[in-house]
Formats: sequence, C-alpha cells, structure tokens
Amino acid sequence: MSVHHVELWVADLSRSTPRWAWLLESLGWSPGRSWANGRSWQSGDVYLVLEQSPALRPGAGHDRLRPGLNHLALHGGRRAQVDDLVAAAPAHGWVLMFPDRHPHAGGPEHYAAFFEDEDGFEVEIVASGPD
Repeated sequence: MSVHHVELWVADLSRSTPRWAWLLESLGWSPGRSWANGRSWQSGDVYLVLEQSPALRPGAGHDRLRPGLNHLALHGGRRAQVDDLVAAAPAHGWVLMFPDRHPHAGGPEHYAAFFEDEDGFEVEIVASGPD
C-alpha cells in the first residue's frame, strides 16, 4: 500500500502554483489536471493537488505548528540534486529552513533540505543516498 494522493488547500492558487510547479517538476513530477480552482501533479501512481476551494474557511491560513499537516517529505534524488534545488529555491519562492544545520537538520545521517513558502507550507526534500 502507498499514498494515493495529497490535497493541499491554498489561500491563493495563482500565487502558490508557480512555486509548487517549479518544485514538483524539478523533482520529476508531471503536470496533471488543471481546473478553475486547482492544479495537480503526478509521480508514479501518486498525485498532489493544490486547490483554492470555494469551501475554504477564511482565516489566518496554514500554520504547520498547529494540529494538522506539519510538512510534506518528498524524495529528492541524489545529494547533488538536493543541493541544486537549494541553490535555485529562493528564486522560486522557497526559503531554506534551519540553514545553520543544513543539510543535516534531520540528523547526522539524514541529508535533506527543508523549505518553507510564504504561506507557511514546509517541504522536506530527502536525498536518496551519497553521490
């Protein structure tokens, strides 16, 4: 068994789409469906949806430190590929988290980059092994 899909509700689809498109497509995800309130990307049999749902409650927005989704962890390929993403991420709306502990913020044996966007979504990009 594996994950079927992940759906993230965003406050502003037009603002969120470019940064998520860049990140997911850099990781090898393919663009999927597109509709007035959403977009999707596919990796194998798993897909990720960004949606600005009409049912979205107005409020403060996403807070990864409240109950709910803290972060999404994705496979990032080899270490060099993760490093390339780190170098390019700021130009695409992502901020490197824990820069003083990067790339081992998850522990000494764990090579990953942790990014956050302006809406507070955190994504962990995990290297598959040494180069």
